[in-house]
Amino acid sequence: MAIQFQPMRSLIYVDVVKEDYRHMLKHWLYYHHIPESIAQFGPYVSKYAFYPALPTPPEGDRFGTHRMQLTEHYWLVNPMTEAFKNKALSEFFPMDVLKWQGTIPDDGVVAILEGEETDKLGGDDARSTGGGNGCPPFIFAFVPISWEEDFKGAKRTIEDGPNYRWQFVMKYPDGVTMEEGDKWFYEEVVPKFQAMPDVLRMLSSKIIQEVNGCPYQRVVEMWFNCPSAWYRSAVENAKEIKKPEWAQYDEFPYLKPKFEISSLFLTDTAESDNYTQYRGYIPMR
Repeated sequence: MAIQFQPMRSLIYVDVVKEDYRHMLKHWLYYHHIPESIAQFGPYVSKYAFYPALPTPPEGDRFGTHRMQLTEHYWLVNPMTEAFKNKALSEFFPMDVLKWQGTIPDDGVVAILEGEETDKLGGDDARSTGGGNGCPPFIFAFVPISWEEDFKGAKRTIEDGPNYRWQFVMKYPDGVTMEEGDKWFYEEVVPKFQAMPDVLRMLSSKIIQEVNGCPYQRVVEMWFNCPSAWYRSAVENAKEIKKPEWAQYDEFPYLKPKFEISSLFLTDTAESDNYTQYRGYIPMR
């Protein structure tokens, strides 16, 4: 099969289920994962960056907040085709990494620290875990390279100040069609947030689910001046957003955290733009 030229952006939401694991997950990301990834997809990914997650704001857990980072790629081709099935080197992806992120059950045992052998998965298999085992799905969402919908703040520039970014992916409950869910999204969610003075920017795109079967359907990003402004909007003022008939939860966003909505809170800039800034794993002396 020929390689498909298909420019896309992808978003990987990385959680860390407890603070005991944060430093280990970061070690794996910077010591193993970055160089392996660059070696694999350097010729056909134009940008590869890590954006650290900001602390979870008050009541942020019900929005499915992830606490580690956003991993962002800009792809020139679709990497999920048969053309990429053969890899010269497999990724180092121990099962512990998936425990730390919460996509497989956490048994509290860290094989690396215990000196034990650990099962390993291929990278593509690892990025397909969760969802069917009672744990949240691994979020690997492909989206159009540019935002599809611009709801507010189109004239905002970098000179207008730093932004507190709330990015989230969402899906409607099983049995609710995209048309039913989007009717609520466009008629209730969008206009209410557009009218909130604390919302500085609002953008959205549909997730290209056919690339890799991502369960989420839409990505939305809103910008605020600070966490307090987010709280006024998403918690206090969002009480005015009508609960849809199909909702199983009584508070906005009316979706199951980490299964139907997952969020990240971010700054404007990456911690590591890996092509231009990564210089290897150099520890503090």
